[in-house]
Amino acid sequence: MNQRYKNFLELLQSGETILLDGATGSELENRGVKMDNSWCATGSLEGDTLKQIHKDYIEAGAKVIATNTYASNRMVLEVAGVDDKFEEINLSAINAALDARKETGRDDVLIGGSLSHQIPYEDAFKNQEERENYRKKLTPEYFQKNFDELAFFLADNGCDFIFLELMYRPDRIEIVFDSASKVGLPVWAGFSSRSIPDGLIALTTDYEYTFKKMINNVKHHKLDAVGIMHCDISVIEESIRELREVYDVPIMAYPEVAVFNFPNYDMSNVISPEDYLIEAKKWKDAGAQLIGGCCGTTVEHIKLLNQL
Repeated sequence: MNQRYKNFLELLQSGETILLDGATGSELENRGVKMDNSWCATGSLEGDTLKQIHKDYIEAGAKVIATNTYASNRMVLEVAGVDDKFEEINLSAINAALDARKETGRDDVLIGGSLSHQIPYEDAFKNQEERENYRKKLTPEYFQKNFDELAFFLADNGCDFIFLELMYRPDRIEIVFDSASKVGLPVWAGFSSRSIPDGLIALTTDYEYTFKKMINNVKHHKLDAVGIMHCDISVIEESIRELREVYDVPIMAYPEVAVFNFPNYDMSNVISPEDYLIEAKKWKDAGAQLIGGCCGTTVEHIKLLNQL
């Protein structure tokens, strides 16, 4: 744990509401970067554009920014045909965040190394046969190897903490949490949920698994913050309540506000920054201390959150 992170913990302990950044992938697309079968991973090669996005969020008030590495583990890159650029893509993503912090003169800003349990996107395969053949590789050992590789890369190249994002698959969560815990950095985790008549369940649509059970499964891991992310605004308050019942750490809220049609985001019905602020006040009242945005949110959304 570096001194920057220690200072941030003191700020958290003061009870101050702290702003996270907004979307990176959909914002790259907004700024003209083409999405592909890696979704936004290769967008990190547009280093100047990515750096400017990070700078804009910092200048809007974000005190935490996440690297654009959610979709750049080797599994995703392999099916997208760019796994030979693993180091180039991920280093560009990390350096864009580091350079943004330096150029804004905001050494207090934390950089979270985004790590997910994402596997190759269904529509990235040429056909069903190719998809089924690839699935045979997806053993726990294969997951561990790939998650470990990116976790250590993030830690070795300047991230302040590991930011586990979109934790929604109970069958992969323990594996990626183990990878994050190995690298010697603090760990934050953003979980994802959806609602059914009986209550909250994990976001996955393959099967039903209660949200409460999912977050309890990894309670034994040391986490400095937990949150609800990448899901509809309608489930945020209830998810915050359930997180508070399980964890006694700062709570994050950063929902998704656009519709994903791989590999692009439909931004046509994104909530306005003014209405987003109204919702964010409810999340704060429910107990969220770290508030930002996921896919579809923009710099303008984050800027207005300074009114919280």
